[in-house]
Order: sequence, then C-alpha cells, then structure tokens
Amino acid sequence: MFQKLEIRSLNENDPEIIAQAFQKIGFGKRVSQYERYLAEQAAGTRICYVAALGNQFAGYVTVNWKSAYSGFAAKNIPEIQDLNVLPEFRRRGIGARLLDWAEEAASKRAAIVGIAVGLHPGYSSAQRLYIKKATFQMDAVFGIATGGWRKACRRCSMITWFCT
Repeated sequence: MFQKLEIRSLNENDPEIIAQAFQKIGFGKRVSQYERYLAEQAAGTRICYVAALGNQFAGYVTVNWKSAYSGFAAKNIPEIQDLNVLPEFRRRGIGARLLDWAEEAASKRAAIVGIAVGLHPGYSSAQRLYIKKATFQMDAVFGIATGGWRKACRRCSMITWFCT
C-alpha cells in the first residue's frame, strides 16, 4: 500500500514524538533538543523540516542560519545539519526529499550552503546520500570540485562540503 510522504515545518507537537522515536532505537536524543530547535525556528535562526510517512514520524533535517563552524559563520553560510531518518524508513528517498527541502530553503537566503558529515561508519547512510545528491564531481585526491570544494579535517573527523 502506498503511503503519502508529508514534509512540513517542526511544530509544538513534534519534540516528544521525535525524541521517543529515537530513544526506541537507542539514540540518546532528548526532547530538549527539539524544543530548542522549535525555539530557534521561532527566533528565525534555524528551520526544521519533519517528514512523516502516513501519520508516522520518519525523519527530519534542519538548516542553521548561523552555523557554529567559524568557516561558515565568517561568510554567513547557512549549514544543513542533523539529517536523520529512522532506520525503518531509510532507502525510500525520504532523506533525499528532506535534503531537497533544506537546500531549497537555504537557496532562498544564500548562494552557498554548507554541509558537514562525520567520517564514522555510523554516518555511512548520510555520506552516501550527500555524495549521491552532490551537484558537482568530487576530486578524491585534491578535494577540489567543479561548483564547490570539500575539506577533510583529520583532527575532527569531519568532511565539509561547500556547495554552490
């Protein structure tokens, strides 16, 4: 049976639902994290999109308009952060759709958007999605790409993509 994917902004009913969903799979995400996202969304410093399949929470993504990364902050580059899709909903295009919404929102306010992803194997789904969705070809040796570039940081185990 086909279920309709709904993507919408985070609302006041979501923090408890999201935290419980991630706690059920052993992720230590607290209600306070999503309450903070809601407050930041109201203040205009972040937007959070929530995906539901049928009536069931499936995942979310945020765009932080004021990134904590100094390289982004110095240039007022918004950052796509915290893309999460529950394992039971992965490989259905939900992460890609959330990323589309985040990119669309960012493109209305900035010419460049930043994305960072950890190198830990636990982030492999996000790594694959970001590479698949990239609108430029990566040069694995020099980290240079047409339309953007990446920087690998061995100290913090992060890859940062600057996408145009």
